[in-house]
Amino acid sequence: MTKVFAQASVSLDGYIAGPGGTGFDRLFAWCTAGEVETPSRQPERLTYRTNSATAAYLRELIDETGAIVVGRRLFDVTNGWNGSHPLGTPVFVVTHQPPKDCADSDTPFSFVTEGVAVAIEQAKAVAGGKNVGIGPGSTVGQAIRAGLVDELRVDLVPVTLGGGVRMLDGLDDGHHSFGTPRVIEGIGVTHLIYQRP
Repeated sequence: MTKVFAQASVSLDGYIAGPGGTGFDRLFAWCTAGEVETPSRQPERLTYRTNSATAAYLRELIDETGAIVVGRRLFDVTNGWNGSHPLGTPVFVVTHQPPKDCADSDTPFSFVTEGVAVAIEQAKAVAGGKNVGIGPGSTVGQAIRAGLVDELRVDLVPVTLGGGVRMLDGLDDGHHSFGTPRVIEGIGVTHLIYQRP
């Protein structure tokens, strides 16, 4: 059965990006902190170098993800991954206004104006029985509020950013519970995998 998960590198104070979009070098330093190579589905664009525990975590993530849902802000910040997402899966972008030009893309991008729930439904339909990942930020908050997130993956990095964009933005509707995490210790990162009860 397809599982919906949210995953992001997060600072100790809960941010996925610092003020003005800074801090990415600190949040993602763990991706090249070790000796074990884990290629993405597009190794010419991204190959991780970590310890063996993180490598196993990444292989599972890469192998079991069939589609991704992200918000328009992440799509714009990454410049649409220059037309080629490293996971090589279909990407569904939740947006109020699709871009006018998104040509020359190796990755199948779909722009969904009907909200996160519809984007997740469309992603599940093309995931081929694999899992659907949700990009961080308000998209995750919307999906959690709607009860659509089965698993939360936090790549906790031992730095603080002092402000910026939170991973779980927009959770102002009360409490949401997840179970005791599975803990994987990497170099410069602790991977926490929380299941929804």
